[in-house]
Amino acid sequence: MAIATRFLLGALNGLLGPIKAYATEVCRTEHQALGLSLVSTAWGIGLIIGPALGGYLALPAEKFPNVFSPDSFFGRFPYLLPCLCSSLFAVVVLVSCIWMPVFSLWAESDKKYGGLSLSSEDVGQVLSVTGISLLVYQLFVYPHINKILGPLNSSRIAAILCIPILFAYPYMTYLSGIGLSIILNIASVLKNNLGITIITSSFILQNNAVHQDQRGAAMSLFKSVAPAGASIVFSWAQKRHHAFFFPGDQMVFLLLNVIEFLGLILTFKPFMAISEQQRGRD
Repeated sequence: MAIATRFLLGALNGLLGPIKAYATEVCRTEHQALGLSLVSTAWGIGLIIGPALGGYLALPAEKFPNVFSPDSFFGRFPYLLPCLCSSLFAVVVLVSCIWMPVFSLWAESDKKYGGLSLSSEDVGQVLSVTGISLLVYQLFVYPHINKILGPLNSSRIAAILCIPILFAYPYMTYLSGIGLSIILNIASVLKNNLGITIITSSFILQNNAVHQDQRGAAMSLFKSVAPAGASIVFSWAQKRHHAFFFPGDQMVFLLLNVIEFLGLILTFKPFMAISEQQRGRD
């Protein structure tokens, strides 16, 4: 059910791809980075609101026993309240999808399964801090980085820096308390800001590489595949905690690094053809 839901959320999301394609078309070349940054900023705001709703409104019968009885409808369905609030918010603003990284599953998993054993409030706090940092980064930092380095060099540098950060994630299970909270917040902020640099730069490159009528479809394809694929890998990793080769969640982060590295390789020749105009900008 979880995998099917994540797949449908991606497959039926007809907003993000066309919006980013449209943002490229209505902006002059020198303003494309800022236009796409504003789109990603809206996504960053969602990362603030969504995790906060999920983190603080989940399990209402346990957190607010004076308001919600354990025998009530919300007591029987402990995750209904945040979902209901999100759905109502979606109806009001006409947004049909809320994206939540696989990160949440790993962070809330028990440490014996390779997770961090964080509460829903802790996960919500980490993702909210990350969302705020993305908002600031997209508005004030990334446009200048893109102007100086160009989208191609920006994505290459961000990919190289992401690899050691992802490599360090499985070893956070050995931390606890305030140390874990600080390290996790710092790592999440760095990873997501570097990730959004790769994503936004890739969208700029992709928009310049495909025909106008293909831009929305090209951007939407992996939005449907990636969430379901990540969920399948995470579920598979839980069944191999005693494996000799990268047991448990270590395999998840290994595969993420492999994909990151392949993406980096594909930005070089002969895999990627660069136009004269794009070469001059980079």
